[in-house]
Amino acid sequence: MATEEQIIQTLERLQLPDGKSLAGSGMLRALTIERAQVRFVIEAPSPEVAAQMESIRAAAVQLVQELPGVESVSAVLTAHGAAAPAKAPPKLSIGGHPDPKRRDIRPKGVARVIAVGSGKGGVGKSTVSVNLAVALAKAGQRVGLLDADFYGPSQPRMLGVSARPGQSPEGKIVPPQAHGIKMMSLGLMVDEAQAVVWRGPMLMGAVQQMLGDVAWGDLDVLIIDLPPGTGDVQLTLGQQKVLDGAVIVSTPQDVALIDARKAIDMFQKMKVPVLGMVENMSLYICPECGHEAHLFGHGGVGREAQKLGAPLLAQLPIDLDTRLGGDAGTPVATGESAAAGIYADLAQKLI
Repeated sequence: MATEEQIIQTLERLQLPDGKSLAGSGMLRALTIERAQVRFVIEAPSPEVAAQMESIRAAAVQLVQELPGVESVSAVLTAHGAAAPAKAPPKLSIGGHPDPKRRDIRPKGVARVIAVGSGKGGVGKSTVSVNLAVALAKAGQRVGLLDADFYGPSQPRMLGVSARPGQSPEGKIVPPQAHGIKMMSLGLMVDEAQAVVWRGPMLMGAVQQMLGDVAWGDLDVLIIDLPPGTGDVQLTLGQQKVLDGAVIVSTPQDVALIDARKAIDMFQKMKVPVLGMVENMSLYICPECGHEAHLFGHGGVGREAQKLGAPLLAQLPIDLDTRLGGDAGTPVATGESAAAGIYADLAQKLI
């Protein structure tokens, strides 16, 4: 298997327009080697530069792919520092009580707003949200991702974003960009270990701000990663007619499906179309022998989707690369693995 030193030496051969090598430019980040799979990030100094570097990214993938023992390569273009404001970060008090006079909180330049919800926590809703957003961006869509799971905001970690949001001249919050998407999360405003202890009105105020006070710009789709359950955040979005549709994530076992049905019923009562269901942790394939095991049962989400009259959009396996990518800030959908292919297919269905 190729070593990290060999990979860097190989990328030294790739020359940038300014004459520097890719490896020597300081743009190479987060190089990892896992079971013959190589991942790295190319962090451009600005979105404008990143937009001109797709051919460099593709050439880097091809060079590393040719090294001995390398089975797959994932290289992601990003510009994490692009949204850093020229001025001081905005002084924001996220989570204040909602303004009762403010009714139209849907961002003006957003064509579609799709919620990703679940009846209970722990079924992989945030993982599906971030990888769906990345897959849509790879398919050419202009995508935003709003982390509305205020009690457990995980999207900054899953996208590898740590910079605070910026502020526009008009006083709007400027969301950071990563992996081709704009992302806003309360996790960017508070310490990762700090608990958010809020009552309902604070959540409703935060929803208003995250939608109405953020400079989302023109987007084809805004994905909203909802908190689990049927609480204040969902009610605020439904009652103020923000959502064009919802995708429900569940694992196959009955305990998860009981709560998924409640989430479906909530959206139906608010007249939000349920676009389909995603079965997560559908099966486990042993990497040693290839044996398939259905740890959480089999087909439960498909049967529920059939009752609902909505499509089963995807069946996602328990996958180590998905977990590693989320922890490392490089979602699995950025690569070319089998799991990335499932998300690409899911994105095309929604498009």
